[in-house]
Amino acid sequence: MRRLILFVAMALCYIVDIQAQTHFNERPKLVVGIVVDQMRWDYLGRYYNQYQEDGLKRLINQGYSCNNCLINYLPTVTAIGHTSVYTGTTPAFHGICGNAFYKNGVKISSCEDHDVTTVGSDKKDASSPVNLLATTIGDQLRLHTDFKSKVIGVSYKDRAAILPAGRSANAAYWIDTKAGQFISSTWYMQELPDWAKAYNAQLKKNKELQKVGKNVGLYPLCGHITADMAIAALKGEQLGKGEETDMLCISFSQTDVIGHEYGTRGEHTDGAYLGLDQDIAKLLKAFDEQVGEGNYLVFLTADHGGAHNHQFMIDHKLAGGAFKWDEEYVANAASRIAARFGLTKNVIKDCLDYRLVLDKDAIREQGVDEQALRDGIVEELLNTPHVAFACDFKKAATAPIPAFLKERVLKGYHHDRSGDIIFMLEPGWYGFNSKYSSPIGTTHGEWNPYDAHIPLLFYGWKVKHGETSREVHITDIAPTVCHKLHIQQPNACVGEPITEVMGE
Repeated sequence: MRRLILFVAMALCYIVDIQAQTHFNERPKLVVGIVVDQMRWDYLGRYYNQYQEDGLKRLINQGYSCNNCLINYLPTVTAIGHTSVYTGTTPAFHGICGNAFYKNGVKISSCEDHDVTTVGSDKKDASSPVNLLATTIGDQLRLHTDFKSKVIGVSYKDRAAILPAGRSANAAYWIDTKAGQFISSTWYMQELPDWAKAYNAQLKKNKELQKVGKNVGLYPLCGHITADMAIAALKGEQLGKGEETDMLCISFSQTDVIGHEYGTRGEHTDGAYLGLDQDIAKLLKAFDEQVGEGNYLVFLTADHGGAHNHQFMIDHKLAGGAFKWDEEYVANAASRIAARFGLTKNVIKDCLDYRLVLDKDAIREQGVDEQALRDGIVEELLNTPHVAFACDFKKAATAPIPAFLKERVLKGYHHDRSGDIIFMLEPGWYGFNSKYSSPIGTTHGEWNPYDAHIPLLFYGWKVKHGETSREVHITDIAPTVCHKLHIQQPNACVGEPITEVMGE
């Protein structure tokens, strides 16, 4: 009897061990990351009754929703958001400190690379992930499978296609609005693949695209052709058909372009999100047909949200306004700083996303004590109307700022790329320049929920329906996906897996 019990126990242990091993090596055939540029969390509810059953409602009603996902760094802008989603870390580590930032004292765009050339058009400026310091989910997937997995990024914007896919991606494709087609760079290839050429040929015949031309980003059409390009890549590269898991990174940018131009309310924004819903439905149908329902894992999130238009707020007796830094405040502050320190040359080189970049050469030439000057600028900022907080990055750890904001400031700071001084505005206020900003549009960049509270949905492979209101962060997305895939987290990851998505 004892022998029988021992035999049964050993057999059960063996079975459990085999099951554990099988589970540990199980992966979906395809992982799809979808980032919707400038999508506020509340848009899930605002348009819910208008969404079709097989689009965003399918993700909401059948997937898992993290209803309290927050961005945990400053500033909240596109390039940083896309990078943080896929690296699981913040600018302090991944080095992408804005859509544009200073690197070694020179201002560059986030994906600027003079050592590569454009593929697919005669566009002179070319892009790559050369400025990205950390690995992404896709990079880790490629490493884990000895680079057998395919990873591809697709978007209207170069940074929204390139940064999610990572440095080792097989390809990234974005739109050259002048040429009216998708392009890439020699970082990935010397020539577009035949399927991409074929899709570009279709775009040349697209009468609606010919009509809107360079302004395609202002129309739902931009999302439609992005979704179609992603499907073309799905089929052309046979994603999800190989032995190893593949990854497709898709970003919809028309929602951001339309938001900047028309704000968070009105027919244009309504059209953008109902059009997006159509795109999601089309993508899910393609995944079902090409990979098989239940064989793919999808997550959908945003890179940031957006504030309500300042005049909209004022009209409804709500606090808020247009902070005219370039037109009013900088001139007044600069004149007071100049008088205070006896300056004859401007020492503020730039202001990017509420961060000041100082001209160190001009400071040295005028023999000014740099720290005293920095302290003086912070003081002037704090005396500026509608500035809530300001601090020198070097003194952020001890600045009189609420702890959670201090943490976001430090997580967003890279010593070479983030500038020198950061300031935050009162709720409802945002930077506005009458030469470039739309009077009825909006922008983003701050810590407030309208900018930092984003949707996060998981759907598909081994995802149970449910929701949580527990606070999670944009940096938790990458470790969650990697945990489900049983691969190592990105090499600078600071987030934690969302256990609810695992069913744990």
